[in-house]
Amino acid sequence: MMNLKRVAVIGGGSWATALVKILSDNKASGKSGLQSLSWWVRSEEKAAYMRQHRHNPDYISSIEIHPEQVDVSANLVEVISSADVLVIAIPAAFLEASLSACDKSLFQGKTIVSAIKGLVPSTKQIVGDYFIDHYGISEKDILVISGPCHAEEVANEKLSYLTIAGSGQEVARAFASLLDNHYIRTVVSSDVRGTEYGAVLKNIYAVAAGICHGLGYGDNFQAVLMSNSIREMKRFLRNITDTDRKINHSAYLGDLLVTGYSVHSRNRTFGNMIGKGYTVQAAQLEMKMIAEGYYAAKNLHELNERMQVKMPIMDAVFQILYENTSAKKVIGKLTEKLV
Repeated sequence: MMNLKRVAVIGGGSWATALVKILSDNKASGKSGLQSLSWWVRSEEKAAYMRQHRHNPDYISSIEIHPEQVDVSANLVEVISSADVLVIAIPAAFLEASLSACDKSLFQGKTIVSAIKGLVPSTKQIVGDYFIDHYGISEKDILVISGPCHAEEVANEKLSYLTIAGSGQEVARAFASLLDNHYIRTVVSSDVRGTEYGAVLKNIYAVAAGICHGLGYGDNFQAVLMSNSIREMKRFLRNITDTDRKINHSAYLGDLLVTGYSVHSRNRTFGNMIGKGYTVQAAQLEMKMIAEGYYAAKNLHELNERMQVKMPIMDAVFQILYENTSAKKVIGKLTEKLV
C-alpha cells in the first residue's frame, strides 16, 4: 500500500509558499490524513526567520506559517530523508545546483511531484524526465502539478483548480486528495509529459502577451495571440507525445489564459517590461522574481531545432530575448503570420 502521508516541499518561492499553505491548512483540518509536512528553504537564516515570524519574508508574506503544522528547515538531506513525497518547486534553472549535494539513494522509493514550469538547462528535459534519467525514479512515481492557479489567489483562498498528472492514476488520486479543500479543486490526468511541457510553453506565450501589451497592442490582438498560442502548443505536444488529450481543458488552455492575461503573471509582467523597452537584465533586476518563460524560450527553441515544429510565437520570443532583435519589428512580422 502506498504511503503519501509525509510530504516535503522543496523551494522557497511564491509557488512553494502557496503549496505549503494548502498542505498545512489540510493537515490542520485533519481531513487529509497528512502526518508530517517539511519545507526546505535555501538558508538557515531564512528558515529561522520564518519559524520565528511565521511568514516568508520574500514571497507572499500574507501567508501565515504555523510551526506546529510545518517544519521549516535549511537541511536538504534531512528534509528529503523525512518524506515519502517530494514536491519540487525550485526554478528549473537552479534545480541541478540545488540538488548537487544529494546522493541518488536519497530519492529512491519516493514519489516526486514536479511543481516546476521549466526545462533543466543542461539536458533540455522536463523535470519528470530528468528525475527518471538522473535519479533512477520510476515513471509511475512521477507526478506533475499544473494550473490554472496563481499563488497570490491561493493566499487569498480564491477558488482555484489544480491538475495532478501521473501515469499511476492511483498515486495521482492519492496525492490530489492531500490538496483538495474549500478553495482548491483537483482534477487527475494521465498526460504527464503533455501537462508538464504545456506548463513550460504557456510561460513563453505569456511573455509574448506581455511584450505585445508593452508595445501597445490591445485586447483584440491579445485574443488572436492566445488562440494561435494554443494551436502552437497543440502542434508541439502532438510531436512530444501523441496522446488523446483535450487541448481546451484547464491544464492546457486554462493555464495558458490565466498566465497570459493575469496581473499576477510574472511572465506577462516580464514581457510587458521588455515591450516597454527594458533590457532583459533590467527587467530581471526590477522584478526580483524568476520568469521561467525567459529560460524556457531558449531551451525549447534549441529542443525544437531538432523537432522542427512550426512555432512562430516561440521563435519571436526567442529572437527578442536572445538575439537582441527589435521587439517592435519582430512582433510586427509575427502579426502577418497569425490567423
